Amino acid sequence: MFGIIVGTHGIFAQELLKSCEMICGEQKNVRAVTLIPGEGPDDVVKKYEAAIAELDCDGGVLFLNDLFGGSPYNAACRLVIGNENYGIVTGVNLPMLIEMCSAQMMDDGSDIKALMEKAVEAGKNGTQTFHASQISDDEEEDL
Repeated sequence: MFGIIVGTHGIFAQELLKSCEMICGEQKNVRAVTLIPGEGPDDVVKKYEAAIAELDCDGGVLFLNDLFGGSPYNAACRLVIGNENYGIVTGVNLPMLIEMCSAQMMDDGSDIKALMEKAVEAGKNGTQTFHASQISDDEEEDL
């Protein structure tokens, strides 16, 4: 099984995990790590290490971060650089987290690179647009 760590600025990670659990139920192998004002990358590394110690990470660790180049990302890089079973995906959103929690439950033995690709795809697919101009006159009558 692989562990999932959501690392973000502020309490976004905690709230994202709560929203995921509303939809998918309790997630036992996922942790939220936050960067709060006054903390730096060293503090986040310590939080990541504590989370890893609590998780089943035999299949690796997937870090889902909010921003490329931000402190939570930079802290994750310090851990990923030394372990080929660890990976990072930035731009975390709810569809991405739900997909990764589902993949974790299925545990099909995917390596971390395949999981990273699935996470990116889910994040992209979760981004959609809608505008009133997309509705034809026939569809408006059905509403």
